[in-house]
Amino acid sequence: MVIRLALLIIGCCITFGCSSNPTKNSVSIGIGGENFHLELVVDDQSRAQGLMYRTDLGSDEGMLFIFPFAEERSFWMKNCLIDIDLIFLDSRGTVTAVHTMPLEPPREANETIIQYETRLLHYFSNGPARFAIELSSGSFKRLGVHVNDRITLDLPTLKRLAR
Repeated sequence: MVIRLALLIIGCCITFGCSSNPTKNSVSIGIGGENFHLELVVDDQSRAQGLMYRTDLGSDEGMLFIFPFAEERSFWMKNCLIDIDLIFLDSRGTVTAVHTMPLEPPREANETIIQYETRLLHYFSNGPARFAIELSSGSFKRLGVHVNDRITLDLPTLKRLAR
């Protein structure tokens, strides 16, 4: 068991590249000629949390959401405090949708949770998505990322991580 774990860690470092400060919960990937350090989001709890309540996101930071299977998906800006760029990717790493998600007004004191959630906009994957990447607002426009572009990911390793 220990040997398997060591081989997995070594494999991730070789596959994703070791940064000067690698963590077991992040990867470094290249998008549009720039390198990004993305937190891995692999389970239901962390996918539901996403970037909620974060007040900043570095220009080279973001999140990589990994789902156990591809299906039509949507994200929203529930309890988000910063503007976010979002792309959805299919099982091959092909971009299916690109969105800029602006900050939405917070929940009002007299607003129920259902009322709040109902008024939030949803951003759809426009087809089956297995992955999603969130970066700071303006990133994908600057990088020139469009639908049908391919983002290079270690797909077999990432797919095994999803729970």
